[in-house]
Amino acid sequence: MGIRVYKPTSPGRRNSSVNDFFELTKATPEKTLTTRIKKTGGRNHSGKITCRFRGGGARKLYRKVDFKRTKDGVAGTVISVEYDPNHTCHIALLEYVDGEKRYILQPLGVTVGEVLESGDIVEPKVGNCMPLKNIPTGMSIHNIELNSGQGGKLVRTAGGSAKLSGKDGEWVHITLPSGEMRMVRSSCRATIGQIGNMD
Repeated sequence: MGIRVYKPTSPGRRNSSVNDFFELTKATPEKTLTTRIKKTGGRNHSGKITCRFRGGGARKLYRKVDFKRTKDGVAGTVISVEYDPNHTCHIALLEYVDGEKRYILQPLGVTVGEVLESGDIVEPKVGNCMPLKNIPTGMSIHNIELNSGQGGKLVRTAGGSAKLSGKDGEWVHITLPSGEMRMVRSSCRATIGQIGNMD
């Protein structure tokens, strides 16, 4: 990932910098995995304008990200890395062997062509998703569930990662990026690795 610095065409533009999005491989989202974010135009449930001066704005599409990772035993290949305006991190498009496609949060280091899996017993490598009880102690994790089957709720921002500190019966100890220690049930799932787009 690189940083693109603007030319100082005006005092406000001087020293401005943005991400160059070098790692992105596709500009348009997968159509089957998007839904439109509808505007209200300042109107309430009965159609009356309750907040003035709200226009239509630009069309916005929400990318449906798979936070649950419940497709077990089926290998998925990363076919693209895309920009998501709804999240700080980038998203990766997985295509499974049976033809189904799903978006996931892109872990750091995962590129096009890599094969990722989810399930109870899979290889503990970056991008794979498995229950906390099967993840080796000391590994970095993200997209952590609070309740089994609910979907990831913790550590979903760009560059974020938690650490699996220890295991105690049906509970595991997790150190969050803030330094807070938290106990989560061992049956909850998490994805191995750190989330990408650190800059």
